[in-house]
Formats: sequence, structure tokens, C-alpha cells
Amino acid sequence: MNYVLALFLPPLSILLTGRIFTAIITFIIWVPAIIFSGGLTHPMFIVLAWILIYQSHADRRDRV
Repeated sequence: MNYVLALFLPPLSILLTGRIFTAIITFIIWVPAIIFSGGLTHPMFIVLAWILIYQSHADRRDRV
């Protein structure tokens, strides 16, 4: 479900993975990027969120 959320709100999705500082920085960069580029940079943030979600799942698997 977090992957679907990353399509629409990447900073919130990153926050839900437990990376608070990264989510704040991403939000600060994401909002002006969306406004000034007209959404052209949005896929970059989606990919970033997907990578971070995948890493958090991999970390959980390694701990068990």
C-alpha cells in the first residue's frame, strides 16, 4: 500500500517508512519542484520513495 501512496505523495510515503529527516527534506524540495516544473520532477521523487520503501523492507527481513 505504501508503494501506491508513493505515487501521489512521496514525502508522506517516506515518512511512513520511518525516515523523518529525509521526509522533511524531500517535502521542502518536492513542493517547489512541483510548482515550478509543472510536475516534470514528480517521477524522480516517486523513484526515491520506492527505493527507500524497498530498503526498509529489506532491513526488516535482515533483522529476522
